[in-house]
Amino acid sequence: MEDELKPAALPRLGQRVALRMLNLFGWRMLWRPLPGPRGIAVIYPHTSNWDFIIGLFGKWALDLPFRWLAKDTLFRIPVLGKWFHAMGGDPVDRGAKTGMIQRQADRMNAADWYWVGITPEGTRGYRPNWKSGFYHLALAARVPLCLVYIDYPNKVLGVRDHVFLTGDQDTDMAAIRAGFAGHQGLHPGDAAPIVLRERRPD
Repeated sequence: MEDELKPAALPRLGQRVALRMLNLFGWRMLWRPLPGPRGIAVIYPHTSNWDFIIGLFGKWALDLPFRWLAKDTLFRIPVLGKWFHAMGGDPVDRGAKTGMIQRQADRMNAADWYWVGITPEGTRGYRPNWKSGFYHLALAARVPLCLVYIDYPNKVLGVRDHVFLTGDQDTDMAAIRAGFAGHQGLHPGDAAPIVLRERRPD
């Protein structure tokens, strides 16, 4: 398949081992280089805890320091907090009433390389829409999206489709829906429709 990542093409032993583990369980990984040093990896659908395991092996295969966001209180837990940091976690102060999106955008743009993974559904269970924080963050930071899907029926981890936002929400969401079309999670009935829930003013 076009864009399929092969272990022999990877430079480091750890990368090759991670990809071979995915292959051993029947999974293939599709990859195209990221369109810049900063951006948001939008992960959908997210309907199972297994998504994390598959995504983690994909991260190790690429050997790229993808980050993920979580509330800051998790990082204060002894031992676990340090592990979260080591796994690429970035704390977010959700208690702050205003400015969270712009602060995160500034943090992204201050870094030489900053790609962050976000699951816009916000939960593994069904919800009627996506949270819109990722969209507003991408616009504020002026960064592209990488659409990441974990397609269980076809056993494909896709990290290859990129979307450059225009600021026209209808146009942008149509492009995102097209990129995710045909890909299903482990529990398809729990996948949220690709429709934004508008956030409160930041």
